[in-house]
Amino acid sequence: MNLPCTAVSHSKAHILTITLTLLLCMSFFNTLLRRSTVLAQHINTPTINPTINTTFRNMSTSSPFRSRSVIQHVLSVQQPEGVGARVRRSIGRPELRNLDPFLLLDEIKSADQGGFPDHPHRGFETVTYVHPSSVGKFQHEDFCGNKGEIGTGDVQWMTAGKGILHSEMPVLGSGTVHGFQLWINLSKKDKMVEPAYQELKKSDYPHPSKDGVTAHVIAGEALGAKSPVYTRQPTSYIHFEMAPNSTVQQPIDKDWNSFIYTISGKAKYNGKQFEPHHTLVLSKGQDTNGIEVKTEDSPAEFLLISGKPTNEPVVQHGPFVMNTREEIYRTFQDFTEGRNGFENAPQWQSKIGRRLTVGGHDDDDEL
Repeated sequence: MNLPCTAVSHSKAHILTITLTLLLCMSFFNTLLRRSTVLAQHINTPTINPTINTTFRNMSTSSPFRSRSVIQHVLSVQQPEGVGARVRRSIGRPELRNLDPFLLLDEIKSADQGGFPDHPHRGFETVTYVHPSSVGKFQHEDFCGNKGEIGTGDVQWMTAGKGILHSEMPVLGSGTVHGFQLWINLSKKDKMVEPAYQELKKSDYPHPSKDGVTAHVIAGEALGAKSPVYTRQPTSYIHFEMAPNSTVQQPIDKDWNSFIYTISGKAKYNGKQFEPHHTLVLSKGQDTNGIEVKTEDSPAEFLLISGKPTNEPVVQHGPFVMNTREEIYRTFQDFTEGRNGFENAPQWQSKIGRRLTVGGHDDDDEL
């Protein structure tokens, strides 16, 4: 449930402290983005009907299946992120800064000693997915009073919209958490919507299996099952697990950009074999239906993510993603001055992030 944000008195010293901490933590982004990342493809995009949960296009079953090919592959190596955490970055690396509408994908493995304390977002959505085999759990808390946990197989789909300040931390004592976080850009008309959450337990979305293939349908449709998630920017997000000697042919809308992140095992993606922790960018064209993946003597699992591009300029500065430099400048002003969606920011500090920011432990209050 979303709780309303109420204004609090502003403390310039506190918000400047958060801002300085944010800027230090954003050194990776600042290195990548010292020259503004501007993708200028101006095309009018149709309005999304908000009453439709997904906009996955059904493919004709009468035509022969023609698979997309791998046109770029990038190995994700571990790197520090947040405070004491380590991630394997897929989208968002120097070799692959973004893939419209996707801004970032991280594979996260974090124990109690690391996490992602208080930090803001504006202009996009984050999708946090805990791997079905993860022992540990994540907990989250934001400046509107929203808080909770996501565990094995759970999903949090957060729309930052006009502004969120929150903390994401492993649950103390739960063990190492293994998960993924995806950033999805929002079109200009949606960048300043009110923040919102879609939180799904593993039992809330489908996990169909057929002929040795299981699909965890986080968004979109696979193996005849459809996710209940509403995607403002049309998106398909499927976690496939494949037994040895199995095949899957997954449709992809011909106009959407798509990529695969390999998690474990070995498989052939339209005939090319890749090992774990690779990002595979797929071709796009009118003559393809989707992607074919086959395993031989080894099981494999991977994420298949596709989405409708915004075809709009992208200007990103760390956790703020807008369409122009001027909008980024105004976003920093809004954050530091506590306005236009960041009214609660100046004096807010999460309880769960304190164990990293001040070297202590969470408060006794249970989330």
